[in-house]
Amino acid sequence: MKNVLFSAFALTAATLTFAPIATAAEVASISVQQRRLEVLNTQAKSVDDLQKTRLAFLNGQTKAVSDVQATRLEFLDNQTKAVGDVQKARLAHFNSQTKAVENIQNARLEFLNNQTKTVENVQTERLDSLDARTK
Repeated sequence: MKNVLFSAFALTAATLTFAPIATAAEVASISVQQRRLEVLNTQAKSVDDLQKTRLAFLNGQTKAVSDVQATRLEFLDNQTKAVGDVQKARLAHFNSQTKAVENIQNARLEFLNNQTKTVENVQTERLDSLDARTK
């Protein structure tokens, strides 16, 4: 009986000794898991913040590229308009030159026609003069 009593007492002492340690181990494992979750949450938030920052940066770059392209297009439009204006001015100048050449040619033709008429008149007078002498 002493052995049974002694065994029961030893068993009770062992149970009371190891029970708080087991509970502490469970609490420790729970707190470790909570810490891991907190770390993972913090990392996830950091990744989200990084992604937001990167997206904001990329949006800024996209806007800058769009602004540069718009500026280039505006510049090219202005150049196209300037080329169009230069071509219009050249065409107007060529038209003026063509009209001037036509006017000069008309003046020359008129002068030549007048000379031809004068020569014809002179020849007519000579013929008349020769006819008058022969009569």
